[in-house]
Amino acid sequence: MVTTVDGSESGSGAPEASALPDLLVAAIALVRDRRVLMVTAREREVHYMPGGKIDPGETAAEAAAREAREEVSLELDPVELDELFEVVTQAHGEPDGRMVRMRVFLTRTDASPRASAEVGALHWVTTAELDRCPPAGAEVLRRLAASGLID
Repeated sequence: MVTTVDGSESGSGAPEASALPDLLVAAIALVRDRRVLMVTAREREVHYMPGGKIDPGETAAEAAAREAREEVSLELDPVELDELFEVVTQAHGEPDGRMVRMRVFLTRTDASPRASAEVGALHWVTTAELDRCPPAGAEVLRRLAASGLID
């Protein structure tokens, strides 16, 4: 059984014939001054964690480092990323029942993030911006706050 963000349980782990496959993603949590870095895509209002899908043959940490480079111009060593937790929830903008499994990695760097061509803006956020986030991002903010990392 897998327990989702809302506390419900989803099956035995065996895929159902009609079930959509989960989206496997990795994201970084860059925390500074009790805020975490989030991004908005061009022409969008929703705040996302910097991250994306895990490619075949890639570890979650490798995907998180690659996405950090692609989205916020940060060069990170996957070996130095600390996995914090995995969020499992309804995928934003996907059909009901399509789940996202987001593995979140704590990132430590003094480098300055910069928005890439696919990112419209960078935001340093707290739980005050929960309403600006899709379900997975909101859950990440809640967990970071519960861990004492952000306000």
